[in-house]
Amino acid sequence: MEAISKDEQLMTHSANEESLLSTVIFDLSQQVQVAMENMLKMINEIDRTSAEISEDMEKCNDSILGRKKNLEEEKEHFQKAAFAVLDMFNNPDIS
Repeated sequence: MEAISKDEQLMTHSANEESLLSTVIFDLSQQVQVAMENMLKMINEIDRTSAEISEDMEKCNDSILGRKKNLEEEKEHFQKAAFAVLDMFNNPDIS
């Protein structure tokens, strides 16, 4: 049986450490890649949801502007009617 020299032992130990380090680095890079893919998915989901929210806000704004216009028109009609009634009270002779 041959005895392994100290140099051979150190080289074997060093090779084992390098192999272990390479494995750890590879595993870590795989985890980072998965995390980045997940973040990209979340970013895309956020962008999609943000676009939907913006679209909903635009629709609501259009609806509000339409309702405001209708209310202003109703206000004008009521004001005209109120002025007509006031004119009738102020000028009872005109009939």
